[in-house]
Amino acid sequence: MYQPSQIFVEKAALRLPTTQNILSRLSNLQPFIIDDLSQFTTSQRLTQPDANPNAKPLILAVQKAEFLKNCPGTRRYICCGYQILNLINNCEINCSYCILQGYLNNPFIIVYVNIEDLFAECEAKLRKNPDKIFRIGTGELADSLSTDHLTRYSKALVRFFNDKNNAVIELKTKTTLIDNFIKEQHNRRTVIAWSLNTPKIIASEESFAPTLEQRLAAAARCQTAGFKLAFHFDPMIYYNEWEDDYQGVVEKLFAQIDPENIIWISLGALRYPPQLEKIIRNNHPHSSIVLGELFPGLDEKIRYFKPIRIEMFRKMYQWIKAMAPDVFVYLCMESSEVWEKAFGWTPKNSAKLKRLMDKLVDSINANQKN
Repeated sequence: MYQPSQIFVEKAALRLPTTQNILSRLSNLQPFIIDDLSQFTTSQRLTQPDANPNAKPLILAVQKAEFLKNCPGTRRYICCGYQILNLINNCEINCSYCILQGYLNNPFIIVYVNIEDLFAECEAKLRKNPDKIFRIGTGELADSLSTDHLTRYSKALVRFFNDKNNAVIELKTKTTLIDNFIKEQHNRRTVIAWSLNTPKIIASEESFAPTLEQRLAAAARCQTAGFKLAFHFDPMIYYNEWEDDYQGVVEKLFAQIDPENIIWISLGALRYPPQLEKIIRNNHPHSSIVLGELFPGLDEKIRYFKPIRIEMFRKMYQWIKAMAPDVFVYLCMESSEVWEKAFGWTPKNSAKLKRLMDKLVDSINANQKN
């Protein structure tokens, strides 16, 4: 589990209850007090730089911007209309393909501790839009659970969304840190989601992540506790044995998880901004993921050649549907053409995909009434 090498606290955050709770769990560290996160630089007090990403310094700060924002998506590709809760920035799992290496470009994990403001903001937005479905996640700029042993945010989020009929919260993770919320009342308003990949990719590209078997065992425990589940095969990575390996993951998934408990599964292929290639080569010299047949896409991100993506998505879709015909499978950031050629159908645009996924949330309400 993540254990920071140092801890820094914004003055404005110092007396907040979450700050005090986290500090009590890190009593072995002496906190450094900083005036303001926006003025803080790595050169100021990084007295114990550590080459181990699993020991990244931790900053406790106050979120001054809005917590809840629309997923940025990508122009010219179909987006599902997800919304992001910006609670934590950065991740220590150290995946070679992680876009955060280029996007955040700092050695810290930042935890925003004014969680009471988050809940007030969410409450106001959900009440103001009672007829709108909110699919909300915390896994855009961080793993949703990798710092949960310090923050205990999962328990608070499950409790908050428990009675929100027009929203679900999705906690997306590669970890097995489920004990803080597993016994909470949730009314299926919390979706626990795992990013999955093949054992080969997990071993070579996801340095501090649990194994596939450990993730599926955690998912099975959440299934027993009645939670809705989701799974994300993103990024899928193309290599010689990819077919056998990804089909094997699908078989292991459905050997433990009942399709009735899965709300959705997403597929996405390796993609990254051009500037990230140099960072990947520097941070992960062992990795060969940047050596594939990769070309700039419509959004200028580097992607596999389109026929390769279509082949991977089509076969994954067939394997999943053979074992779980009714599970909803969608593509992350792909064109209508790729949808049609890989799945045999397309939502055509982002608005229609959003409506399809909103109906899945509505079905939770219908099932509870029945």
